[in-house]
Amino acid sequence: MELLWILLFSSVYPLTGGQGVYAPANAQIVHSGEACNVKDDNISERIYTIKEGDTLVLQCIVKGHPRPQVRWTKTAGSASDKFQEKPIFNETLRIESIKRIKGGRYYCKADNGVGVAAIKSIRVDVQYLDVPVLTVHQTISDVRGSYYQEKTVFLRCTVNSNPPARFTWKRGNMLIEQSKDNGVDIYEPLYTQGETKVLKLKNLRPRDFANYTCQVSVRNVCNIEDKSITFSLTNATSPPMIRLSVNDTVVVDPGQDVLLNCEVTAGFPPPTVLWSLYSRSLPLSAQVRGPTLILRAVTLDDAGVYNCTAVNNVGNPARKIVNLVVRTMSNLTFQITPDSNKDSETIQMGRDLKLSCHVDATPQDKVNYTWYKNGAPVFNSESLILLRSDPDMAPGTSSLEIVDMKFRDLATYSCVANFPGSRVLELRVDVNVSQNSVSPPVLSVPPGGQVVSVREGGNVELVCLVVDGKPRPPILWSRAEKDLLMPSGTATTETPDGRLRLKNVSRDMMGAYRCQTAPYNGLNIKRRELQVQLNVQFPPILDPVFQDARWRNSQMVTLRCNILRSNPPRLTDIRWFRNGDFIRMPTADLKEIPELKFKLEPTNNGSYECRVSNNAGTSTCTFNVSAQPYNAEFYFDTPNPVRIQKGNNYSYNLQWTQKDPEATDRIIGYWINVRKNKQNVLWKQIDLKGKEPEQGVLISHTISDLKIPLSYEVRLSPITTYSTGDFVSRIIQYSEPYTYPRPSDHVCGFENERICGFSQDRSDIFDWTRQNHLTRNPKRSANTGPETDRSGSKEGYYMYIETSFPRVQGDKARLLSPLFNVSSVRGPKGSGRVPYCVSFYYHMKGKHIGTLNVLLRVRSIASVDSVVWMKSGHQGPEWRKAFFDISPSGPFQIVFEGIRGPSFEGDIAIDDVSITIGKCKQENTAASAVFQRYKRK
Repeated sequence: MELLWILLFSSVYPLTGGQGVYAPANAQIVHSGEACNVKDDNISERIYTIKEGDTLVLQCIVKGHPRPQVRWTKTAGSASDKFQEKPIFNETLRIESIKRIKGGRYYCKADNGVGVAAIKSIRVDVQYLDVPVLTVHQTISDVRGSYYQEKTVFLRCTVNSNPPARFTWKRGNMLIEQSKDNGVDIYEPLYTQGETKVLKLKNLRPRDFANYTCQVSVRNVCNIEDKSITFSLTNATSPPMIRLSVNDTVVVDPGQDVLLNCEVTAGFPPPTVLWSLYSRSLPLSAQVRGPTLILRAVTLDDAGVYNCTAVNNVGNPARKIVNLVVRTMSNLTFQITPDSNKDSETIQMGRDLKLSCHVDATPQDKVNYTWYKNGAPVFNSESLILLRSDPDMAPGTSSLEIVDMKFRDLATYSCVANFPGSRVLELRVDVNVSQNSVSPPVLSVPPGGQVVSVREGGNVELVCLVVDGKPRPPILWSRAEKDLLMPSGTATTETPDGRLRLKNVSRDMMGAYRCQTAPYNGLNIKRRELQVQLNVQFPPILDPVFQDARWRNSQMVTLRCNILRSNPPRLTDIRWFRNGDFIRMPTADLKEIPELKFKLEPTNNGSYECRVSNNAGTSTCTFNVSAQPYNAEFYFDTPNPVRIQKGNNYSYNLQWTQKDPEATDRIIGYWINVRKNKQNVLWKQIDLKGKEPEQGVLISHTISDLKIPLSYEVRLSPITTYSTGDFVSRIIQYSEPYTYPRPSDHVCGFENERICGFSQDRSDIFDWTRQNHLTRNPKRSANTGPETDRSGSKEGYYMYIETSFPRVQGDKARLLSPLFNVSSVRGPKGSGRVPYCVSFYYHMKGKHIGTLNVLLRVRSIASVDSVVWMKSGHQGPEWRKAFFDISPSGPFQIVFEGIRGPSFEGDIAIDDVSITIGKCKQENTAASAVFQRYKRK
């Protein structure tokens, strides 16, 4: 049925305009969230003020052809700061329940590839007011015995807020004024965090012992209520003091229970005790019972510095810390150091020898080392010297020096590490010292292992073996190239058998790897070192990976697949395919750039692939070759595209350009598809009648008899002699068309249902109602609303808001005037703007009257509203006249916004609205006569 009332005119015509309508992006930021205020800071930036916890909504309204893409980014401070937020590719930026850390400068970048991208910014200022903190202090020099029986006391009130808070001090319920009390001083201290105001009580008097309230206010900005805090100052007030039930450091075994008690020994009011763990939260197993912290079955993860803090806001908080150490022991290693004075690498009789033993432990200084020789304890002697902590080795290393080695010193030596009295298991290492059991290591890479090749994504093993020497140390692997890390992310990787296993190898892992003998678990001599080269093979890297190639039919086509890189570089095969079928052609020269040339016909359109192979695999260049035309490009900046028609219908002037129209066969027309709710309303071909599209030149087409106020999806596809392009779609929406203010008085009395082109705002809560005395609801509220229209006629109509149920306080109704186009009108000499006079009558009777606002909505890239007139509360039983001048910078609308008051007796009405060119004139009888004549008509 809808097809019957959609008429598609065949009037399609190009609009020329210089070099076409392609234009760089232009952008403007507007808001539609819960802003408290938006004001201009300077020419290039606006400030958006919002309350913490509200919803931030910023829109980047763009112009330009083709349609620009939008990206949002944010910085915290100046424009030179790095972007802190990930880019958001959307025209609307929405942040629910915004936090103060989200404040800063937001950037909207619009780019369509034409000229320079447009960048606009807006600074978001998040407003907040925390509950203040009140602390009490006394100068140290005044403290002698009891805390508050001396001279001077300071009450310090600190708060975090934006904007800066205003402070008020009260003693009891009485406001403290410095000028009226010589015993107080109120000031702002230097070098404090947050905003601070100090109340100084000089020469403390008996009446100064009282309740003190610090009230902070940001003057109801963003409807943020005042906050306050009260402190009771008495002669018993004193700061907190605590003591711990344990030492500053507590060392325990894994699995033990730990109880830490923080006893409060002084303080009034009674202090609050808090436990915390430095740099992280308390363990999940931790139990806090008042001043006591209980840790059950501690593990290594529970170790750390625990902090007990007692706070009562008097003086400084009392703090005590406990360092909890959980014993651990692992990785016991040894070293055999020949006589370093003789530069020796072997064990020789008559020379010194050092055996060293080290374990990784916590606490390291509590480890006990015991040495044994053939199972018997070793004690200091002239030939055996024990070093509890060897200064020549890593901290925590114990050594046994054998002086002037004799045959009797050839034996098995054992090093045992333990924690005395601990349940942590001891660790033991044995070292057999003999002329046959100790020899320097010999490092070797197996034949063919110097260079190892592997395909990308595969697994590989690099081998570097200790083929001789006793004992055989582990092998440490690292990258030979400076500053490169191992695939594990560490500088070195230890392998006990010298085999480095790498999985899922990538090309960035290619290079030289160094293998070295470790300086432990063997001879402590010059480290042996070799290198292994890892060669990662990968398929050819090609360009382009994909290309959309458009040509005219019968045109010669050349497809070229460039080889950027390949390992191994030698190619093994080059083949061309069309739609998956192999193309037979002469054998390709593997040293030349792969090319395919052919004449494009309707039968050989399709997907072409060039598959290039080496020993590591195959890569593909893909070309989508066709004579299919490029997409149409909708034009979104058509001025005043809507025209009102009879029968509550409208027409829409649809405009677009054709992308690269000469790249393919001549475009002879377009398929157009109009849809509503995914149902086809119209599907028809547009005939260009021999007019070929030109680059950057608009094509226009009028769609008629669309229903007000419905929106539609329009799909468009170009047509050539041999093919049809892809469909592109957009939404067209009804909007009020431009009208032109008249140079003489023209009054709208809302006497017909069209209400002079006024319309209801669909984004508000409820609507304005048209009525007169005869159409009133007989059950209406008797003490509000007009009895007649402005002229006194019971037949005359007016517009009003009904504030009875279900309306609630704060509900808004907006009535929009027609859109007035002022671009063709010039202002007075020396002025760039034309003045207009807005005149109307209003009726605001009732004890619950809310607010009537009149807003000026100016359209540029986006619509911007500003309040130009406002009236609130009961204004009497008569109709009253209002008039004022405006000077809009562009096309504009007048918006009447009625806001419901606290209850139902709050109806607001308007009548006899006029918008005329020129400044308003003073009241005169002639103007009244004009109003009366129009009403009678």
